[in-house]
Amino acid sequence: MTQAAGPLAKLRIALGEPVVYSALVGEAELSLANAVGLGLEIRFLGRISCCYCGADSPRSYGGGYCYRCFKALARCDVCVVSPDRCHYAAGTCREPEWGEAFCMRPHVVYLANSSGAKVGITGAGNELRRWLDQGARQGLIVLAAATRHKAGLVEAQLAQLVADRTDWRLLLSRDAEAIDLPMLRDALRRDLAARLLAKGVELPDGVIWQNHRPHEFRYPVQRYGHRLAALRLDERDVIRGNLLGIKGQYLLFDHGVFNVRQHTSYHVRLTLMSEPLDPGAGDDHQMELFS
Repeated sequence: MTQAAGPLAKLRIALGEPVVYSALVGEAELSLANAVGLGLEIRFLGRISCCYCGADSPRSYGGGYCYRCFKALARCDVCVVSPDRCHYAAGTCREPEWGEAFCMRPHVVYLANSSGAKVGITGAGNELRRWLDQGARQGLIVLAAATRHKAGLVEAQLAQLVADRTDWRLLLSRDAEAIDLPMLRDALRRDLAARLLAKGVELPDGVIWQNHRPHEFRYPVQRYGHRLAALRLDERDVIRGNLLGIKGQYLLFDHGVFNVRQHTSYHVRLTLMSEPLDPGAGDDHQMELFS
């Protein structure tokens, strides 16, 4: 049995066959490389602290921030999620220096296959981490852009032709079927060119189509659970069961799935068991009483 206590952070992910995960709890890093099939307990310790300023907060905003930081920090602004709405040029960025470091640098537009084909953007060089975070089976860089805003403008156009979100229920219920991403890229390039021509506009300066090869990934999933209920520490103090798999930022149990990212800054005690839990020892059995 291995334990660690403290504020929870996003899972650390590394390439491997399958992908390798670690849980970050306080100052500890617990390897989850051999945890699938064994018992795991996440116990909420009744405290949430801001991942930026450290202040206690009644709830987590924007993935780990207190309300004051959520309203003040540029990294929590809507333009981070929708870069086409960037307002840096208008002089209204909450943190201009942060914006220059994070947004005014090369980005890529990519296609990923998590629950099906989707388009997204990320900083150049961060694409592998981004795909693994999303639980993507495949990923392909399709365009390079000089800034996050320019990448976001193209993403918004492509989102009219292909999805820009992951269906988490599909992601956590099956392995995605393989997609010919280079073929999809070429089709989107033709369709986007036709749309832009009809509007009498061109791609933003500094945006260039790419001809990369796709990447493929495999995740440590023993099997998918019978239920897709979202397990949240706001609703229960303890989440306990045998770990069926890990995909993206999700821990898969038979009675539901736990989104680690959504619980950033929650103080927990995480316990890795050295063997599977007996039937009736975890939430699986308790949930059966109410099914």
